[in-house]
Amino acid sequence: MAKITRGSLIIECTQGDITNQPDMEAVVNAANAELRPGGGVAGAIHRAAGPGLDKECRRLAPILPGQAVVTAGYRLPNRYVIHCLGPVYGVDMPSDTLLANCYRNALRIADERGVRSIAFPAISAGVFGYPMDSAARIAVPTVLDETSRRPGIQRVRFVLFDLFGLQVYEQLLKDSSSGGEE
Repeated sequence: MAKITRGSLIIECTQGDITNQPDMEAVVNAANAELRPGGGVAGAIHRAAGPGLDKECRRLAPILPGQAVVTAGYRLPNRYVIHCLGPVYGVDMPSDTLLANCYRNALRIADERGVRSIAFPAISAGVFGYPMDSAARIAVPTVLDETSRRPGIQRVRFVLFDLFGLQVYEQLLKDSSSGGEE
C-alpha cells in the first residue's frame, strides 16, 4: 500500500474491494443519479450493505453530477456511505470541475459528521468512461487541497479495482510527495 503523510493526514492507495474497508469510517459510492443498485461500485456497495441502503437512497434521489449525499452503512463495516455522482466523460461538462466537486463534497460531508477516515473508489473511471489517468490527476490534488482545510480528516484511502488504477494512483502520490513518503 503506497502512502504519503502530510502533517496528521495520511493518504494511501491500495488495490481491493471498496466494500471491505473495515478500518474506514466512511466509504464513497460512485453512484448513479437515482442512487440505485447497478453495476460496478454502486452494485457492489448495495449488495454488501443490503436492502436498507436502497430504501434510504430512494428518499435522497435524484442527485446531479458533482453532488454528494450520505446514508448509513447498514451491513457494511463502515458507519457511512457517501454517494457521489461523477460526470459521464464527454457528456457532463465541465467534467473536470464536476469530478473535483465529487471529492470536495464527499470530504465536506465527512468533515461535517466528524468522520476521520474515508475510502474513495476511482469515481467516474468505470462505466462513466473517464480515463483513469485523467481522473486520478483530478482526484489526488483535489483531495490534498480539500483536506488541508479539513484537519479533522486524518486518513484518506483510494481503493482501486485493478492493478492499472493502482499504478496510476501510486505514481501520482509519489509525484505529490515532498519528502513525506513512507
